[in-house]
Amino acid sequence: MNEKLKIDELDSLVPLFDHYMVFYGKNSNPDGYREYLHERIDKEEATVFLARTATGQPIGFVLNYHSFSSVSLGKIIVLNDLYVSPEARNKGIGEVLIKQTFGFAKECGAVRVDLGTAKDNVIAQGLYEKIGFVKDTKFYSYSYNLAPEA
Repeated sequence: MNEKLKIDELDSLVPLFDHYMVFYGKNSNPDGYREYLHERIDKEEATVFLARTATGQPIGFVLNYHSFSSVSLGKIIVLNDLYVSPEARNKGIGEVLIKQTFGFAKECGAVRVDLGTAKDNVIAQGLYEKIGFVKDTKFYSYSYNLAPEA
């Protein structure tokens, strides 16, 4: 069962988000992540879908940011974070969450869904390409870090 997360359900998301951040080499920081997520959801800057077991146990999430493309003259959804707990992997949950993002993007009139992943995250790349995402060969991605890494 997947549902759009409401702000009063953050306690269901925070432990999964904490595991996700640790997976990416960040320190465990549930309170900091709760504050960050609360602000994003409260300001309607992000939409989160939470996957649960039949008994209601949270097992995965997808976090989407709302953005725009001048070239496409439209709204885009940035599938920024996708996580499925290790015991729930290889059961199609990630694919279901991604497809839920597609449905959400269509509902809000987005022209496309974008995502990025680590070059060494081969498993995720395989899933994205299986679903129909196309690896960009025309543009490079650049970042300029304004804050020191924690």
